[in-house]
Amino acid sequence: MAFDGFTVAAITKRLSDLFVGGRINKISQTEKDEIMLTIKNAGFKGQAKLYLSADASLPLVYMSDENKPSPKTAPAFCMLLRKHLLNGKILNISQPSLERIIRFDIEHLDEMGDMKTKTLLIELMGKYSNIIFIDDDDTIIDSIKRVPASLSSVREVLPGKKYFVPDSLNKLDPYLTNEEEFINTISSKNMSIVKAIYTSYTGFSKLIAQEICFRADIDSQISASALESGSLTRLYNVFDLFMNKLKSSDYTPSICYEYEKPKEYSIFHLSSYDKQEGSSFKAYDNIFDLINDYYAQKNELTRISQKSSDLRHIVSTALERNVKKYDLQLSQLKDTKKKDKFKLYGELISSYAYSIESGAKKVTLNNYYTNEDVTIPLDENLTAIQNANKYFDKYNKLKRTAVSLSELIVHVKEEIDHLESIQNALDIARYESDLTPIKNELIEAGYIKKAKVSKKGSNNEQKTNPLHFISSDGFDIYVGKNNYQNDYLTFKFANGADYFFHAKKMPGSHVILKTNSKDVPDRTFEEAASLAAFYSKAKNQDKVEVDYLEKRNVKKPNSAKPGFVVYYTNYSMTISPNICANLKQVDF
Repeated sequence: MAFDGFTVAAITKRLSDLFVGGRINKISQTEKDEIMLTIKNAGFKGQAKLYLSADASLPLVYMSDENKPSPKTAPAFCMLLRKHLLNGKILNISQPSLERIIRFDIEHLDEMGDMKTKTLLIELMGKYSNIIFIDDDDTIIDSIKRVPASLSSVREVLPGKKYFVPDSLNKLDPYLTNEEEFINTISSKNMSIVKAIYTSYTGFSKLIAQEICFRADIDSQISASALESGSLTRLYNVFDLFMNKLKSSDYTPSICYEYEKPKEYSIFHLSSYDKQEGSSFKAYDNIFDLINDYYAQKNELTRISQKSSDLRHIVSTALERNVKKYDLQLSQLKDTKKKDKFKLYGELISSYAYSIESGAKKVTLNNYYTNEDVTIPLDENLTAIQNANKYFDKYNKLKRTAVSLSELIVHVKEEIDHLESIQNALDIARYESDLTPIKNELIEAGYIKKAKVSKKGSNNEQKTNPLHFISSDGFDIYVGKNNYQNDYLTFKFANGADYFFHAKKMPGSHVILKTNSKDVPDRTFEEAASLAAFYSKAKNQDKVEVDYLEKRNVKKPNSAKPGFVVYYTNYSMTISPNICANLKQVDF
C-alpha cells in the first residue's frame, strides 16, 4: 500500500524520538528525487543515514546503512541545503494534521552569524511528492521539483512563493472531529461506507477505512446514507479508538502476508485479514524495520517475477503443447476402440462367406457370440473373403495404433506432470538463487539449449537449500523447493523410518518429517501434511488430500524424471494448507 497519514504519523514519531536534538553532518542528493541526511548526536550512538525520497512511483522516508553513490557535482538543490543546513540542529519533527507531510524545523547560523530557523518538508503524495525548503515565514526557498502554473493550477511550488498545504479535496481534520460531526458527515454521503470514510477525512486510506468497518461489524460496501444510527455510533467508536491510538502513539506495526507474500502493512493490526485463507502476520518494534522489510521483499518478488518470466514462458508453452498433444492422443485412442467391431465383421464374413451374394453392398449376419443379427457394410467390387480381409486389415492397423498410442500417452502424461512440477517450483521460488536449479532442470530436459559456460563461471552458482520448519512439538520438517531438492530429501537425506508427505495426484513438494526414532504426535503429522498441501498446486484450496507413508516405501523407477516417485501403500488425510502458517522456519 502507499503511505497514508497513519503510516506517516508513526514515521514522524519515530523520527522525532531519534533525531530531535541531532545535527545534520552531511547532505547528499543520491537520486534525482532523493536526499540523504547524515545525522549524529541524537537519540542513538554515532550517526545515522536518513533518506527522503520524493520519487513519483514510490515516495519513501527510510533509514539505511547503505552507502549510495552521489554525483561528483552536487545538484543545485543539494548545494542550497548544504549552504543553509549543514551542522544545523533539528529542533522539531512534526506532521501537520494527519497529512502525508513531514516537517523538519532546523536551527542554523546564517552568513552573518545570526541564529535562524528554516524548515525542510517532504510531501509523500504519490506523483505529487516533493521535497520543499522554506524560510521561517513560509516562503519557498526552493524545492527538489519545481511546479510552475503550467503544471498545476492549484499550487505553484517555486522560489519566492508562499508555501501552503494543498486543500485535500475539502477533507476534514480527523483530530478535530467529534461524534456528531462524524455521523452527519458519513450519513450524508451517497457512496459506500469505506469510500465515505477515506474521502471525508485527511490521512485515511482505503485499507484503514476497511479495517474500521470490519471492527465495527459493518459491511464496508453498503451505502453510507443507509446506515442506521446504532451502526453509525459503532463506526464512530472504532474511528475514535484509532484516533486515540494515534494521539497516544500506541502503534503495533505489522506486515500481513498472503501465502508467504507481503500483502499489506499497517501501524495497527489488520483484524480483517485474521481469518482469510493463507494470511499470516509479522510484528515489528518500529516502523522503519517494517518499511525496509516490506519494500525489500516486494522488490525481491518483483525481481523474481522478472527473472522467472522467461522460464515461465518456456514451461507454459511446452505445457500447452503437450496438453494439446495429450488430448489429441486420447481422442485417437478412443477411435481405436472400433477395432474389435472390425475384427468381428471379418470373422462373421469369413464364417458366412458361402452365403454372401457377389456384388452386395451390405449383408445381415447372425453374431454367434450374442445370437443377434448384425448388418455389415460391404465393398460391392470385392469378394466376401476380400471384404473379410479388408476388415481384418483395419483391425490390425487400429490394434497397432492403440499399442503405440498407449505408450505415447504414458510418455506425454509424464512430460505434463514433469512440467507442472517445474511450474510449481517456479511458484515456490523466492530468491534468484532458487531459479538456477530450475533452469538446469529445463536444460537437462531439453527445453533450453545449454550455453557454453567456463568452469570458473560454473562454480560461482549460489547454492540453494530446502526449506526447514520446526513443528509445534519440536520435530524437523523439510520441504523441497524444486525437483532436484525433492530427490535429495527423499532418497539421500531421509532415513527409512522418516515420513514422506505429498499432495495426492498433483504437482507439489516432497515433505520429509524426521522422526529420530521417536513417537510422532498427531499434531505434527497434520502440520507436515499442511506443508505438503501449501507447497503444492492446490495451496489456494480450502482442503487438500495428502498422502503420507514411511520413506522406506517410496521408490524411484529407473530413468524416472527428477522428483518422480511411486508408492503403493500409504495413508491419506484431508488438511487445510493454512495450518502450517505459523510454523517456525529456520536455516537448513
